[in-house]
Amino acid sequence: MNKRLLGHSGIEVSPLGMGCWAIGGPWQFLDIQAGWGEVDDNESIRAVQHALASGINFFDTAATYGTGHSERIVGKALASKRDEVVIATKFGFNVDETAKHAIRFETAEQIIANVRAACERSLRNLAMDTIDLYQLHVWDFPKEHAPALLDVLEALVREGKIRYYGWSTDSVENARAFAAGEHCVAVQHDLNVVLDAPEMLALCETLKLASVNRSPLARGALTGKYTKDTVFAPNDVRTDPWAVQNILNPAFDRLEDLRAILTSGGRTLAQGALAWIWARSPVTVPIPGIRTVTQVDDNAGALRFGPLAPDQMRQIDELLGRSVLTY
Repeated sequence: MNKRLLGHSGIEVSPLGMGCWAIGGPWQFLDIQAGWGEVDDNESIRAVQHALASGINFFDTAATYGTGHSERIVGKALASKRDEVVIATKFGFNVDETAKHAIRFETAEQIIANVRAACERSLRNLAMDTIDLYQLHVWDFPKEHAPALLDVLEALVREGKIRYYGWSTDSVENARAFAAGEHCVAVQHDLNVVLDAPEMLALCETLKLASVNRSPLARGALTGKYTKDTVFAPNDVRTDPWAVQNILNPAFDRLEDLRAILTSGGRTLAQGALAWIWARSPVTVPIPGIRTVTQVDDNAGALRFGPLAPDQMRQIDELLGRSVLTY
């Protein structure tokens, strides 16, 4: 597949990114186990490097993932390849690296006041001079405070600390408010074959923003490797009741209905789920979580097949009882 543009930045990224949440290892957000279980750092580094060798040049991490551990692994893995990759990370929470714990700031003003220090910490963790895409991680940040936050981000752009910025949010109105910033080029939001986001995609297409897609495989539910009976480790975020109800179970419930279409032409289920996202909109960039070389091979293998065909997309709309779109 051809590369896609990161919004109106002019930066070309691979159609598939690597989500680096899982390589952060165990950590806690508020009272929730927010990691994906134990990790092997050597395997994580091999996975990042293999992803680049397999055609993936876009890597998405966050200050919270392992409270800095994911950023450090990404930086270590790509130390000699900085000119070949596009690095995205996120900010907005109060991160305690020693305790492996992240909490909310009490006010929007505190979030804004912390941006510069958070940026410097992420740059140190990544061992890089510039962050390509710096994203607000607080999905419900009050949009009335967006102008003040945009001022800080624009200052960081002028200083060369970041190149562009975006917001990780599922709120279309929040995304619209942030897009007022000159260097805002992306929105990160949930999107997968079962969980469509038509209003957000329409906004991204209209405003020339990249749609960076988290949960493109519904946290593994669309890979066929798990079922509703799967028991995840206690320190795995997939034990969180919200994730089970809103991401995992909806995908489990419809997977068999979609299997034949998603696996058409020799695709795996994961490859078919990614192919749906590419066909859904020209601005989408899915970032499935990856932590092993084997997962890289499965996900990157989707690039050989490309998007689903228009008639397959219409069949999926009909199967899921959605409005049938024009593709």
